[in-house]
Amino acid sequence: MSQIILSILVRAFVLVAILPVHEFAHAYMAHKLGDDTGKWNGRMTLNPGAHLDPFGSLMILLVGIGWAKPVPVDPRNFKNPKSGMAITALAGPVSNLIMGFLAMLVLRLVSFIPMTLVVWQAVSFFFTTLASINISLAVFNLLPCPPLDGSRIVSYFLPDRWNYKIQQYERYIWIGLMLLLVVGVLDWPLAFLGNKVTNGLWWLVNLPFKALGLV
Repeated sequence: MSQIILSILVRAFVLVAILPVHEFAHAYMAHKLGDDTGKWNGRMTLNPGAHLDPFGSLMILLVGIGWAKPVPVDPRNFKNPKSGMAITALAGPVSNLIMGFLAMLVLRLVSFIPMTLVVWQAVSFFFTTLASINISLAVFNLLPCPPLDGSRIVSYFLPDRWNYKIQQYERYIWIGLMLLLVVGVLDWPLAFLGNKVTNGLWWLVNLPFKALGLV
């Protein structure tokens, strides 16, 4: 029961502290590339109230994967609209990977601090779950399905006529993606990709400690 409570607390922490960073990253990158639409709409902030989507927040609490309200972006303000959209989209998942890496790094550092087994189990569970959710969010958002970030990245490499066709069916693709997520069809591929990313990040985290002979 204590793990269930701690898991809910971690997911609540993700809602108020992690999702806002993801959306802020989109708005900030768009701002740096010349588009202030997100800034004008109050999205270049870490205030969770500006970003949270009710259903996406519920999905985070229930399954650990969800979404916030999309940051509005006007590609016409970019010097290169296609690359500007792709870079802006990439900023969100990258922020999750950075936060996942930092959660792992903190866990590795605190592992050298003497503590009771009960405290260590709680600390380990918190940071492991935090890293896992961040990685899951990054992997999920990088799926090449509109309106996820991955579709905006892939669109950079596609002809404009293909992108136009995909945009026409964006709502139906999103509904289909949600159905696949709910019935569990995406569980295995998302878990497989998440494990690969997790192993890569742990390798990076442990690299300096191995060099110092600490692990």
